Amino acid sequence: MKWSPPERPDVTGIVFHATERRDAVVEFYRERLNATVRLEQPDCTILEFDGFLFGFCEREEADDCGILTFVYPDREGVDAAAGRLGDAVVTEPRENETYDIYQCFAEDPEGRTVECQVFLNDAVDIE
Repeated sequence: MKWSPPERPDVTGIVFHATERRDAVVEFYRERLNATVRLEQPDCTILEFDGFLFGFCEREEADDCGILTFVYPDREGVDAAAGRLGDAVVTEPRENETYDIYQCFAEDPEGRTVECQVFLNDAVDIE
């Protein structure tokens, strides 16, 4: 859904995941996907990637369900991300005709699925 500037709500959100290996997981997203640390808390780190806020909190068990999807403006961005992800990539960049996207998949240090994608349909604008 595209929001025009006057209609865009003044809200944001954060997706949190439990982690047993906070330092390694945060380093993975910082080093491989260029996420930045927005806030350090006693047992949680909140990261940002182009307005996408996500956090990892130290817990006794890690959450490894769901997909963290990082959206890029073009194929070159997805290819560059796949290069930085290196040995974490489990599916090389490819077109997905069902969703009209170009994507690759990787796994973070705790096995969470990481997707890097670009929408191929110019009419799709999620900014």
